[in-house]
Formats: sequence, C-alpha cells, structure tokens
Amino acid sequence: MAKELIIEKWSNMVSVVEIGATKSEGGSRSGVIKVGGQGTLPCLFKEGAMPNKPVIASEVWDTAPSDWPDGPVSWAEKCLKENKADLVCLRLQGAHPDLGNKSPEEEAKLLKDFLKNIDLPMIIIGCGDDAKDNLILPACCQIARQEKCLIGSAVSDNYKTITAAALADGHSIIAESPIDINIAKQLNILISDMGLALNRIVINPTIGALGYGLEYAYSIMERARLAALAGDKTVASPFICFVGQEAWRVKEAKAGSLEQGIVWEAITATALIQAGADILVMRHAKAIEEVKKYIDKLWS
Repeated sequence: MAKELIIEKWSNMVSVVEIGATKSEGGSRSGVIKVGGQGTLPCLFKEGAMPNKPVIASEVWDTAPSDWPDGPVSWAEKCLKENKADLVCLRLQGAHPDLGNKSPEEEAKLLKDFLKNIDLPMIIIGCGDDAKDNLILPACCQIARQEKCLIGSAVSDNYKTITAAALADGHSIIAESPIDINIAKQLNILISDMGLALNRIVINPTIGALGYGLEYAYSIMERARLAALAGDKTVASPFICFVGQEAWRVKEAKAGSLEQGIVWEAITATALIQAGADILVMRHAKAIEEVKKYIDKLWS
C-alpha cells in the first residue's frame, strides 16, 4: 500500500521584504532583492510556497584591514568580484568611539562613494554603540535616500531614531533581539506602531556559530517561524544572520588552518538555512562560493 504524504497547512506566510531600488524606482541599484514569502517551514518544498532563495551579502568594513586594497570601496569591489554576492553589507565599525570615532559626515561621505561605485542593493550596519548609531545612521539614510537599503540594527534602546530615519528616506530596518522570541515580537510591534510596515522589517535573532550556541539560535528561529506560519504577523519577518562575524571569532576558526575557518563559516551558514535564514552576511570568498552552490542545489 502506497503511503500518503501528510501535508501541513498553514494560515499565514512570511512577509516579503524588498531591498534595493532601480533607476525606474528612483534609485541607482542594478536590481532588487526579495527575501521572505515562505508559506511553509524551511526546505519543505512540497508543503508550500518558497518563492525566494536565501541570499548572501558580502561584509565590508569602513576601516579595511592592512592586507586589503586601499580603502573600503576598493575592498568592496574586490570582495564582490571574487564572491559574486547578491548584496553588499557595509559595517560602519570605524564610527565606534573606541575604534576610530568617525563622524557622521565622514561615514556619509564614504557611503556616497560606495553608492557611486557599487551598484548592488545595500545593507548598512552601524558600529554597535547606540548613541553613535543614532547619529551616523540617520545621516547615512539621508545620503542613500530612495535606494531602499536595509538599515541596522534597531534595538530596544535606539529603535525610535532609526525607525524615523528609515521612514523619512524609504528604507527597511533590521530589528535585533538577543535570542529571545518575545523581545523580537515586542520590538517589531514598537517599530510598526511608529508607522513602518511589517513588510519593511527583517529580524536579526542574533545567532551563534557552529559549536557556540548555534542549536539555541536554531530553536528560537524555528519557534518564531512556527508562530508566523500559524498566524502571528508580528513575527512573520525574514531573518538576517551575521554568519561571518560569528564564525570567524571562535577559536577553532582562527587556531586551525584557513580551510578549517572556511568550513566553520560554511557549515554555520548551511545549518542556518535549514533554520529559515533569508539573508546570510558572510566574509570569506570560498565559504560564500560553497554556500551558494548549496543553495542552488537545494532549490533546484
């Protein structure tokens, strides 16, 4: 007797968030990236719609390491040429008071150069200091007006300023919560109460690398996705995961061979795809190459 496949039916789906605006839309990006839209749990292709594959963003800092080409723009061009990433993620780490203390004007000028030379959709991340991010991110939002960037990260202590800037200049927001589904939900509600539509919010659940809390982050992402599909629109946002940041700071990635670090980043990324990650922010070209192959094979 043939066994019948049991198909789960869900009442809701994940929001679709668009990143980037082409010339016809008032921007200057080469295309538009769409993430989200799932009508089922990750990779259960026979149960529901999964219209948009996970995408990879190549991470670039505003302060380049000494062994990269001069300047962050050159670094980005090199990364994108080697990595063939879908987006570029510019991290404004040099604005941190302890790491250069760059001014909002300096960061805005850098972003202006980026937009002239890099035409992929962009993610713009602050320095992690809430007070400084409240100054630099609004300045960057204004420079990138109508480019439909993804701006982050909004947290409980600074979401009002960043949300207001995103609303004024047409961007979407990364809402960051500390591996806690209840805080993620509450932050999404607070942001949407200010007038930013839920389909302009991406959740950063804060992850761990392979062997360093990955399983806990996985379970939180799974719980959020189950709640979203069951009808809770306040957590029905795509996920962004900063894979490179987490993978390359663990001792195994740095103490062993370079190949070991690449594998650590790649396996962390593939596990998070199974958890429902929509945007993977990665660093090493080889890890990106392998994960892109994995995504293409899985979605084929």
